[in-house]
Amino acid sequence: MGYDPKNPMEGRITDLGPRYYGDFLPPVIKENKGKWLYHEILEPGVLVHVSETGAKVFTVRCGSARLLTVNRVRLYCDIADQHCDGYVRFTTRNNVEFMVASEEKLEALKATLLKHKNVLPIGGTGACVTNIVHTQGWVHCHTPATDASGPVKAVMDDLFEYFGSMVLPAQVRIALACCLNMCGAVHASDIAILGIHRKPPMIDHDRITGVCEIPLAVASCPLGAIKPAKATNSAGEEVKSVAVNNERCMFCGNCYTMCPAMPLADPDGDGIAILVGGKVSNTRSAPKFSKLVVPFLPNTTPRWPEVVACVRQILVAYAKDAKKYERLGEWAERIGWEKFFEKAGIPFTDKSVDDYRLAYDTWRTTSQFKYTSHTAAYTE
Repeated sequence: MGYDPKNPMEGRITDLGPRYYGDFLPPVIKENKGKWLYHEILEPGVLVHVSETGAKVFTVRCGSARLLTVNRVRLYCDIADQHCDGYVRFTTRNNVEFMVASEEKLEALKATLLKHKNVLPIGGTGACVTNIVHTQGWVHCHTPATDASGPVKAVMDDLFEYFGSMVLPAQVRIALACCLNMCGAVHASDIAILGIHRKPPMIDHDRITGVCEIPLAVASCPLGAIKPAKATNSAGEEVKSVAVNNERCMFCGNCYTMCPAMPLADPDGDGIAILVGGKVSNTRSAPKFSKLVVPFLPNTTPRWPEVVACVRQILVAYAKDAKKYERLGEWAERIGWEKFFEKAGIPFTDKSVDDYRLAYDTWRTTSQFKYTSHTAAYTE
């Protein structure tokens, strides 16, 4: 059939790409779009949204793993079919939410979910530790300095009491990114777990000419640490390769992304850094970037005890000292970052000071700097 400019939609294929998101909304949400007046948290993990029409939607939020088996997805679908007319949704922090339109259906839904509380814990709302959003880690990514699912499982097991309760001063968002490319929300979360490399890339002179475009590898470095060079391979032949200026390298892994013959992973050099104080919320104060507070913790598999202990240490200090509704970064700024290090029991080191080009000031550089026991050793 030819194209008819007077009837452009005739015969046109329109089902390419993803379906329109509105097709997946429950009828009550479609009918009340733009009419919602307010929402409340009835109990940890249970919300109600009320429309100006009088309609209500009850939502039960459950924690979910980011990496799911087919059997787990089928369980979610079975529960949605049983109670929610087949509708189910996921949040950006890997929670799964089931929505119903009446209190009677809500009670039946909760009863079913409690039978599966080991895999579908209810919580993640209000002043709690929300579900941890994380990246891919060793299971699927080519540049990670740590695993993602492993540390997240270990940390959340330890902090699980704060997921199904609302006893903290405000919500605490925890995120993990397995390298500095930060596919996760590490730069804007209250507590961030970041995989870091500490050694420059190794260069495989045997493979580099076969699997890499040298100009692309050179151009990939944001700090200009890579340059073309002649090298000798294992057979004693001179080949075109690259050289790395170790002093300029910041171990970001961009070169390995462009050139598989420049691997960065190292069992001893790779580890985890902890950042705190970030947030996306615009409430009470402007959004904030997180700040580095612990430069390195080892990859102690399979339970990462050092990371787990550090995160709990920070969370407990915050829970004990912060005011109601005060986010972690707001608390640290109110008492002073120097006091934050002291109360959290974290030593302040020169590694926490930005020293790369074009960096903005991380810590105070005025006469208002407050010397404490944790900064005295460093300033001396």
